[in-house]
Amino acid sequence: MPRGDLFPDIAPYETGLLPLANQGGVNHVMYWEQVGNPRGQPVLFLHGGPGAGAGAVHRRFFDPHHWRVVIFDQRGAGRSRPLGELRDNTTPHLVQDIETLRRFLGIERWLLFGGSWGSTLALAYAQAHPDRVAGCVLRGVFLGRPEEVEWFLYGLRRVFPDAWASFAEHVPPAERHDLLAAYLKRLTHPEPAIHLAAARAWSNYEGLCSTLLPSPETVASFAQDRSALGLARIEAHYFAHDLFLPEGGLLAGMSRIANIPAEIVQGRYDMVCPAVTAFDLAEAWSRARLTIVPDAGHSALEPGVRTALVSAVERFRRRG
Repeated sequence: MPRGDLFPDIAPYETGLLPLANQGGVNHVMYWEQVGNPRGQPVLFLHGGPGAGAGAVHRRFFDPHHWRVVIFDQRGAGRSRPLGELRDNTTPHLVQDIETLRRFLGIERWLLFGGSWGSTLALAYAQAHPDRVAGCVLRGVFLGRPEEVEWFLYGLRRVFPDAWASFAEHVPPAERHDLLAAYLKRLTHPEPAIHLAAARAWSNYEGLCSTLLPSPETVASFAQDRSALGLARIEAHYFAHDLFLPEGGLLAGMSRIANIPAEIVQGRYDMVCPAVTAFDLAEAWSRARLTIVPDAGHSALEPGVRTALVSAVERFRRRG
């Protein structure tokens, strides 16, 4: 195995498109794949956003000789379809989708691995189905609280004033008092020239703020039209609805998962999801181990975060 780095590139041994329950007239279809050892210990990768989709690099956090890695693109994201669809797209829908996928693949229990929004969804799923969760590896924790959304929309200006200025200047001055509403109006506009331009501006902003040091590669990956549209449109939709989380938020449900072990990895200089949120979660979870990476921001692919995540997964491997 590598020393503190990612495992080699690997292709899936199985992929599929799974039709999801049609409750409101939308035929959502989920892309899923399995990687590694078909008889190995199951682990589910939950991508960020919401709406960002998963990529080939996400397979590389797991030793393919040991883990049966399940990766899927959430509703409206990545290779799932229809891309950017907001109807029937809520957190309870995504929790139900995970259960649908688990039963379809015949998995009894699995480790959950998620960063940013993926940590939110992991917690929501674990609280709904604690008997199906062997443990959690979470990174760049996001609990979906109003103050966290407010920080993303306005607070980041204190650290990234230039990136925020470009983000805010995409809408007229008269609408900047409510950036979320202004963006959501444009992101859901039927004209591609309007919704794609807004998606690029939103995603570029997030990409610029996601690493400790400037990373043109990170920004470029955020700004690609297909990934930008899913990320920006779905993220704005979820933000506008308080992430579709239960009354009291995720911290109110921690008693349901008190006995589930967890590893939390947090970049000290994570500006997208500041470290205080990871501290709040760890304080409410006695079985969680918190690792602060001293020289990293938000991205899972920064060297220190990468190292810590691989180490966290390996500790769960040794637990058996």
